[in-house]
Amino acid sequence: MINSLSILIPTYNNECLELVRDLQAQASILSSENDFEYEIIVADDGSTDKNTIEKNCEINGLDNCRYIERKENAGRAAIRNFLAKEAKYLWLLFLDSDLKLDNSDFIRNYMLSKGNVIVGGLKIGGNPITLKDNLRYKYEKKCEKQHNYKHRQKIGNKEFRTTNFLIFKDIIIRTPFDENFKYYGYEDVLFGKSICQKGYHITHINNPILLDEYETNYRFILKTEEACRTLYQFRKELKGYSKLITYSELITRMIFVKPLLNRLFPWVGLHIKSRLTGNKPSVLWFNIYKLLYYIHLDI
Repeated sequence: MINSLSILIPTYNNECLELVRDLQAQASILSSENDFEYEIIVADDGSTDKNTIEKNCEINGLDNCRYIERKENAGRAAIRNFLAKEAKYLWLLFLDSDLKLDNSDFIRNYMLSKGNVIVGGLKIGGNPITLKDNLRYKYEKKCEKQHNYKHRQKIGNKEFRTTNFLIFKDIIIRTPFDENFKYYGYEDVLFGKSICQKGYHITHINNPILLDEYETNYRFILKTEEACRTLYQFRKELKGYSKLITYSELITRMIFVKPLLNRLFPWVGLHIKSRLTGNKPSVLWFNIYKLLYYIHLDI
């Protein structure tokens, strides 16, 4: 049983006071019931929204909680390595800052779990009526079965996500996130690959955290494009760990594809993007756009 825990939350322009309060409340109860010590550290990776920063500063007023404001954006990999070094306990629970707790035993479940690297998973929430035209929501609902812990057990380390996972500190110190990843996407996938190559086993359990707020369609497309560029930059390291790379290689074996896409993508891509950022976006067309965008990076 785990008796000490550092809960680590990287954030960027995202208010996470409510999440920290809920985590602190759970941890405080466990501390009073058991010989359990904890800390919660939120590291701000150079946020630009002053209102968000001001609100998150209230975290410093909570017991065993710290909010660290960093002036420059170091990237998703570097900020996690920073948090791991800041942590004083041997077990680290990493969580994304845009999530919510809806399970009163969330921390307790991790305390009772066994393994060196443990992934709890993600639950997709939100009002299906008000979010019916939100692309991110529709996409996550379409992929919801991939968040199921039985599915995650089957794929092992192939789609490792840093959304919600517990890890022994020594592992991340010895095998840190690759800080060459400066922009959004795939630093977690490569990390999962790296730790498994070192012989560590990833255990998947049914202990999800809730995602129920989603960015606009336009913002989601921009993030997807950024992730595609990151994937292309690290395509050699991530080969075999991304279906996008696999499908792209299969399609571009046809010699006419690249010249044709070179001529058509500026127009076709713009047309699809316009539909995706408008009302009634299609997940099918989103997947097509993502593939075309990735392929066009190699032209």
